[in-house]
Amino acid sequence: MRLDDRQLAFYRTFGFLRFPALFAAEIEEITAGYERIWAGGGVTHDHKERSMIAPFADRDEYLAGLLDDPRIDGVVASLLGPDYNYASSDGNYYVGDTAWHSDHDLAAPYHSLKIAFYLDPVDAGSGCLRVFPGSCHAGDAFADGLHRVVPLTRHNRNEEVWGVHGRDLPGYAVASSPGDMLLFNHKTKHSSWGGGTARRMFTYNFEERMAGAALPYLVELLRGAFDRYGTVHAEPLLRTAGPARMRHLTQRLDVARAHGMVSS
Repeated sequence: MRLDDRQLAFYRTFGFLRFPALFAAEIEEITAGYERIWAGGGVTHDHKERSMIAPFADRDEYLAGLLDDPRIDGVVASLLGPDYNYASSDGNYYVGDTAWHSDHDLAAPYHSLKIAFYLDPVDAGSGCLRVFPGSCHAGDAFADGLHRVVPLTRHNRNEEVWGVHGRDLPGYAVASSPGDMLLFNHKTKHSSWGGGTARRMFTYNFEERMAGAALPYLVELLRGAFDRYGTVHAEPLLRTAGPARMRHLTQRLDVARAHGMVSS
């Protein structure tokens, strides 16, 4: 599966894509994998604040195996090139609102993206992904302006900055049903509003193969993950990896070993 010219143009302009019902046939098995990880992950969700497990999909053979699925591999390769890196995965129970933010700095000298699966129906009033389309473009006046101001709105201080609630800012609500696949640039400003206390969502994160000025960023990313989680990737992901998957793991594993971050 490769993106066509219209999909590529949409992503390059707006910084996100939605693939309705792309995994509808597999959603029960995907959800079962999500629940297996939570059952054995040692984390209890208290419905008061976000709970997260990371690495996540790496821990389950089925969810790790989806990295080999052409619907994921082909889409990511269309955007990041055939030698892209698989970076990480996290599984979440979200609670309430999530303030506007981006996952990577706008000035980072590499392209990276997130694939997200919501396991419950979500819309504008119940915690779906919202994006500021086009906010991923460094050097653009709109994107740069948001990047300067959005950090001031964390902890839902939007009224102080703009005089309106975060949910009323002119973002685009990406409604989702179980089985849809969502994809967005890590630099795209995004949020969610009005959700309940146990919204299930998990992600896969990818980046282009690093070179030149991007390599110090890779070391920093790996160091942060290793210090926090004690591993680069969980064992099931590595044990079940064939040559095609290893192509997307090798650079991160090699850099981690070279800097004393031995994956457990």
